Amino acid sequence: MLSSVPQWLEKAHRDPSDINHALSILAERERARSRARSSTRGVQISLKPRLPHVPLLSYPKSQLADHYSVSQGCRPENQWSNRYMDIEPYDRTCAKANSRYFNGNWVRELFGGSWWIATQAPLPGTAHEFFSMVSGLDTLRPPGEPAKAYKRVRTIVQLTREVEDGRRKADAYFPSRASDSLVVTPPDARHDLAQLRVTLVKSEAIAVAHCTSSTISISTVSKGIAQAPVVVHHLLFHAWPDHGVPNPEDRAGLLHFIRLTDRVNRDISSLTNEPNPDRDPPIMVHCSAGVGRTGAFIALTSLLRVNGLLAQPSSSHPGSPSSLTAPLPPSPLGTLPDDIRDDKVAQEIDSLREQRPGMVQRPEQALLVYEVLYTAFLSRDQLKATGKTNGSSRA
Repeated sequence: MLSSVPQWLEKAHRDPSDINHALSILAERERARSRARSSTRGVQISLKPRLPHVPLLSYPKSQLADHYSVSQGCRPENQWSNRYMDIEPYDRTCAKANSRYFNGNWVRELFGGSWWIATQAPLPGTAHEFFSMVSGLDTLRPPGEPAKAYKRVRTIVQLTREVEDGRRKADAYFPSRASDSLVVTPPDARHDLAQLRVTLVKSEAIAVAHCTSSTISISTVSKGIAQAPVVVHHLLFHAWPDHGVPNPEDRAGLLHFIRLTDRVNRDISSLTNEPNPDRDPPIMVHCSAGVGRTGAFIALTSLLRVNGLLAQPSSSHPGSPSSLTAPLPPSPLGTLPDDIRDDKVAQEIDSLREQRPGMVQRPEQALLVYEVLYTAFLSRDQLKATGKTNGSSRA
């Protein structure tokens, strides 16, 4: 039986120098974005490129600064909301919580077509903004979509433990025991916003996916009375260390987790009180900073989806925008060089970095995307050979 692995991926697998070449180009383009971001922080830097394939000289510095501006996150009144001082969201794709600043970006898969909100792990002081976006208290609309294309998040993906190697990476934002609740209050200056009551309904470990699956309910509390709750699913993946990648023995679990996430997010069986629920709602995803593990997870999901290894969005065909999704704007850095233009991993990563700074932050995280995608193709071929194919969207 012939392998279904795409030629570009097979070539990259057999010759690591191709991947190293692609990663060096991606790194240079991200350095160019970083220099432009720094200019919006009030730092005087040179935007001159180091390599000829990054045609910055044809674009005014002001245009690059506008496109890659992070000025909102640098404002003194917003800096306390950033978990890390060097990770601010792009202004043009920044998600908003009741017009409040939020360290998260709308991100669309280049090839898969689905929307995400990529964000940092919420801080104790930003949990109200976080849950406002998840609960539907805020009206969410991805950039470039029409006013009627409102979205509600039904699934939260967490890719970090609270403490890793003795360092705080995330703060708990819902109770750890079933039936327990906590009340999340808005900032002192926002007396117009309601309190939110967050309750853990149930939680279970799913060993095959190396995760804990939880159901939480979120209610607005007005004058001491809780309104009808909104149910949200939370999925915590345990096997992805900070600044690293899952161990080889954990990567099958990562694939199970991705498929579980997609299936849970599409499940509308519990939404009996929601008329016409969105069948492809955006997923809120975070690690600690919301860039490295978060970016790799989105990239891998998109590439699995476009290659038929994950269910396709019901509203569009992979790789082509739906009637509700505007094409992603072109990068002012220009297109990728011809010699890596067939490399779908490189294209996906570069596109994600256009939408949130630092996505797929480390070379080993990018390499993980290549390796897990290759493994997924081989696994599908083996299932086909034995007649055990059960469908692309099943965990």
